[in-house]
Amino acid sequence: MQQLKNGWIGAVPFYRSKKMNQEPITSLKGIGEKSGALFRRLGVETVEDLLHDYPRGYDAYEAPIPIGQVKEGGMVAVSGQLLKTAGVRRFKNMQIIVTTVKDLTGGLTLTWFNMPYLRTVLQMGKILVFRGRVVRKNNRLTMEQPEIFTPENYEAVMDSMQPIYAQTRGLGNKAITKAVQQALEQRQMEREYLPSRLREKYELAEYNYALEHIHFPSDQQELLFARKRLVFDEFLFFLLAVRRLKEKREDQRSQFVMEHVTALDELQKSLPYSLTNAQQKVLSEVQKDLEGGLAMNRLIQGDVGSGKTIIAIMALLQAAYNGFQGALMVPTEVLARQHYESIRELFAEQKIDKNVVLVTGSMTAKEKRIAYEKIAGHEADIIVGTHALIQEKVHYDKLALVITDEQHRFGVGQREALGEKSKEQSQGMQPHVLVMSATPIPRTLAIIIYGDLDISIIDEMPANRRPIKNCVVDTAYREKAYQFITKEIAAGRQAYVICPMVEESELIEAENVLDYTKLLRQKLPDSIAVEYLHGKMKGREKNKIMERFAAGEIQVLVSTTVVEVGVNVPNATVMMIENAERFGLAQLHQLRGRVGRGKYQSYCIMVNGSDHDGTQERLDILNKSNDGFFIASEDLKLRGPGDIFGLRQSGDLEFKLADIFTDANLLKTVSEEVNQMLDEDPKLETEDNRELARRLEVYLSRSYDKLNL
Repeated sequence: MQQLKNGWIGAVPFYRSKKMNQEPITSLKGIGEKSGALFRRLGVETVEDLLHDYPRGYDAYEAPIPIGQVKEGGMVAVSGQLLKTAGVRRFKNMQIIVTTVKDLTGGLTLTWFNMPYLRTVLQMGKILVFRGRVVRKNNRLTMEQPEIFTPENYEAVMDSMQPIYAQTRGLGNKAITKAVQQALEQRQMEREYLPSRLREKYELAEYNYALEHIHFPSDQQELLFARKRLVFDEFLFFLLAVRRLKEKREDQRSQFVMEHVTALDELQKSLPYSLTNAQQKVLSEVQKDLEGGLAMNRLIQGDVGSGKTIIAIMALLQAAYNGFQGALMVPTEVLARQHYESIRELFAEQKIDKNVVLVTGSMTAKEKRIAYEKIAGHEADIIVGTHALIQEKVHYDKLALVITDEQHRFGVGQREALGEKSKEQSQGMQPHVLVMSATPIPRTLAIIIYGDLDISIIDEMPANRRPIKNCVVDTAYREKAYQFITKEIAAGRQAYVICPMVEESELIEAENVLDYTKLLRQKLPDSIAVEYLHGKMKGREKNKIMERFAAGEIQVLVSTTVVEVGVNVPNATVMMIENAERFGLAQLHQLRGRVGRGKYQSYCIMVNGSDHDGTQERLDILNKSNDGFFIASEDLKLRGPGDIFGLRQSGDLEFKLADIFTDANLLKTVSEEVNQMLDEDPKLETEDNRELARRLEVYLSRSYDKLNL
């Protein structure tokens, strides 16, 4: 570390005059329109996007292991002598090259597909190193498609770390790696913006060094050094933005002072269920804010199913009864439509004479125009929608209350943009802001992350909520799980199956949505409709699938974590999560919350595809508890510095690398530094902070750019 520190903490970077970071990805050599379209599927449009498309993991070339210790699954290297010259078998239109490698502890079959030229390399008696994935075929361990090295060549790459990127069909890891290497060589170097005292105090790498070595670290130490700097930066800019919001909102008088509405007391008495003590407490805090004279800025944190939505409806109704408008913004169109329908249904049952309007991106131009007219003319009392609510064509009359559901899906920039838009449309009046989150973040971290908001917690579940039955199993349990799903569907229920990947990766051993869907269509009876869902699908296509699942037309939905929020299906009773070890516990808990929403007993089956030490211990926390806050706190205790990839808990906040659970201590450190920095230099005007201030403006402008405002 000292060598790294001496070499880079005090280094002065070289600046290129060529400004190419904002150039399109197709400006790189070898990337045409076809490849560019594939990169865009990954969210990479510019060279800068590519530079910040960090690896999702690393492939470490570890020392060869004795053949006798080889197990099924995972990537390993073995060294040995070939017992015979490779032979060729034909199967349909395929040529299969087969040979056997042996050492003092045993032998291993090796196979390659459609690579007949290897026969000249794989000669009997040769001593070589083979590295690949081991599978079990015909009850025998086989290494498929291994890389081939001489012992000298393997020693040269041993202990190196090769990046593994998110991929898409037609664009593999090698092509992405090559593009990143080219982007790093040609990039415009960034001026160092972090005050030198912070870099020295916390031993933080120079920025350009960190950016290069997060992609291509020579070892684990270098990786952690680069990552620490980039995580520090992510937390720093995020918290500076949060503090800016807090300063704007602090002690801000509200023109929308509301009176208490007795009709809401009557509504509460007539509900078919009683609010829990926790709900009553939070509702009281919200009403006190609305009636107090200051602009409300409050977060409601409550576990999945704790009853946040009824609090939101009560607040929206209080605004409507006081002659104002209220808006509820949610992350997906399907969830927006479900909220819209459920609110209208409640109003019809309770004979509440208030108008609800829906605004989503997929509505026709005519539907949007009608909705806009109703909003502008105050025919709409309550507006429900996606981020389309903050598009420029939406003009509110008296927008007094803004509620964002599943807050972790909306960034600081969007929170600020909605407030700014509301002020502009409401003659300088600041609306009340209420945000809701089901992400179980320990209170100490929530106070930092949501530093611009007061926090209310619903820490009690409704009495009629049936606990979900959990089990953690290994891959051998799959057949029984399929039988159980079939049985539940025969009883009229539905099921989710979650996979960590969209499609097969050449480097990552994990289940993927596309292949798993094909497998289930073979394994389950033909009468069961199995469909897939993932984030790379077009919005209209995703909505159609989710609506069909909600309507019961699809019995099994194979999906990535895109279903973590976005659809409420009370009829779904089974959540099966493949490669559960690849998810953070908070995210697993969120996924589990997709079931158990109706009157039927629900189940969560977590399939552990790893035999690593500690994996079972982590998953057992979920097995024993349905309390999201307890789970998050326990996971925080178990996480160590090595758990930095593949277990992201908080990937829905504005962080590419940082994780508020794994990096909790660094988050607290950065929070303290931000407080001190702004106490000493509130506007970041000193020479030491001037470059940081400039970068903060860039950070904030990009947040707005994402909104197309």
